[in-house]
Amino acid sequence: MPPLRPGSERSDPGHARYRARYRRILRFAGWNLAVTWWFELFLPRIGLVKIAERTRTRRMRRFAQRFHVLAVDLGGLMIKVGQFMSSRLDVLPPEITAELEGLQDEVPPVDFAQIRARAEAELGMPLERVFRTVEEAPLAAASLGQAHRATLAPAEAEEVGFEAVVIKVQRPGIDEIVDVDLAALRKVGGWLSRVRLVSSRVDMPALVEEFAVTSLEEIDYLHEGQNAERFAANFEGDDRIAVPGIVWERSARRVLTLEDVTAIKITDGDALRAAGLEPSEVAHVFASVMFDQLFTHGFFHADPHPGNVFVTPRGGNSDAVPWQLTFIDFGMMGEVPASTRSGLRKLLFAAASRDGKGLVKAIRNVGVLLPSADTRELERAMTELFARFGGMGFAELREVDPREFRDFAVQFSDVIRSLPFQLPENFLLVIRAMSLVSGVCSALDPEFNLWDSVEPYAAQLLRDERGNVVQDIAQQALGVAGTLWGLPNRVDALLGRVEEGALEVQTPRLERRVARLERTGRRAVSALIFGALLIAGAVLRADDLVFGTVLMSLSAVPLMHAVFARGV
Repeated sequence: MPPLRPGSERSDPGHARYRARYRRILRFAGWNLAVTWWFELFLPRIGLVKIAERTRTRRMRRFAQRFHVLAVDLGGLMIKVGQFMSSRLDVLPPEITAELEGLQDEVPPVDFAQIRARAEAELGMPLERVFRTVEEAPLAAASLGQAHRATLAPAEAEEVGFEAVVIKVQRPGIDEIVDVDLAALRKVGGWLSRVRLVSSRVDMPALVEEFAVTSLEEIDYLHEGQNAERFAANFEGDDRIAVPGIVWERSARRVLTLEDVTAIKITDGDALRAAGLEPSEVAHVFASVMFDQLFTHGFFHADPHPGNVFVTPRGGNSDAVPWQLTFIDFGMMGEVPASTRSGLRKLLFAAASRDGKGLVKAIRNVGVLLPSADTRELERAMTELFARFGGMGFAELREVDPREFRDFAVQFSDVIRSLPFQLPENFLLVIRAMSLVSGVCSALDPEFNLWDSVEPYAAQLLRDERGNVVQDIAQQALGVAGTLWGLPNRVDALLGRVEEGALEVQTPRLERRVARLERTGRRAVSALIFGALLIAGAVLRADDLVFGTVLMSLSAVPLMHAVFARGV
């Protein structure tokens, strides 16, 4: 086992408790990988595929039950791994996801005496000097830390603008536990990277490192506070979103003091209706806000489970929206690079317009398919998928004859399996976030139709993109036009040098060629301006009929010059 991180409370790599933890994780992983290899790879090769199929459900359930016990016993990152698996409803069978649901709720709390000692060591003074009151019963106990309600002293409350706060304190020894768990996960990732079926789809070592970076950031509460403020800045002026304030003077790496914003849990339908709010409306706003994070800002909450999102009524102020979505726990955040964000937008447009071919092209651009993939059959499958099931909500899909789903799966299963799919870097958190969003929206409204949220959002994105396209075209046109219009002056300067004898030229037809080049340049400029005006008018005409029509009409002037100007 690698040595623990320097500066941790116990850095002895030979400590028996941590060695036992490391070995237990590896034994569990090794045994289950061997069982999977035997049933899913070896038996089908010798013609015993029916045995593997007949026992698969029971094996999956047994694996989930055993992992559940392992995660609860060990805590730490094993809880995080279980949470991730429970959210992958799109990939993992229900035998696994159902067993691991609610895993976070089973984390036992740490005794308050240990939490007090940890907090006082970080803050450098007794809690009584920092807070007016502190509740010993935890508000929440998580795998990496736990939270307690408290109140600030009057002078400090007046300074920050609120009195009720929540203190997040890391569990004692969590640094060492994270080190051990990451060492074990890296070892398992190395094993999986030697399995061709896995390595052809995902770079497991890179995936583990992505998980490691996120985990190490999550146990740095100062980093979490910075994430919260960055998130708030992205939605500044957006009445839909609220973020708790941070009390920096009462925070450190292992202690975070923030505003108590506890309100209605987002999936508590009864409480929402009692407050006069419609759960289905909350679902649509929540989906739209998450789309904004992913496709517009590129900085998103990667753990938007029901415990991290509240619905906060805003009282009787008629000038404000009646309620807000309040996000908490910004330890697990994700970033989407601009190039990937552009690919995700194209994927969104294709999905909203039921364009199977465009969807596959967008998937390739995002990096989910290897460049060598032949996607013709996949395009046909996606087109057929949209034709059969496109636009259906979850409730409608449940009413479809299961045999139709089975027929479709049989028809295209070979296509899907044969394609070289891969999981790009930075996609682990995107997948987690969207899986949780889908689950929350479905809990709020069983008839929630993702298309109803995607289509208007995609339409708005398209309108925003039009302005960028027109601006880019105009800038390119001006740049090329400036170059071409300046070309005759450059040629004149060249001729001046020739006349002065500074440059010897043996071609007497130079002047004719220069005149011809000048006319060609001016016609090219006219053609470019015509194209820019025509495209801009066509794009804007959908939103502004008069202005768009005027631009399209004006495009005729440079077109006539380009066509009828004296030839070369």
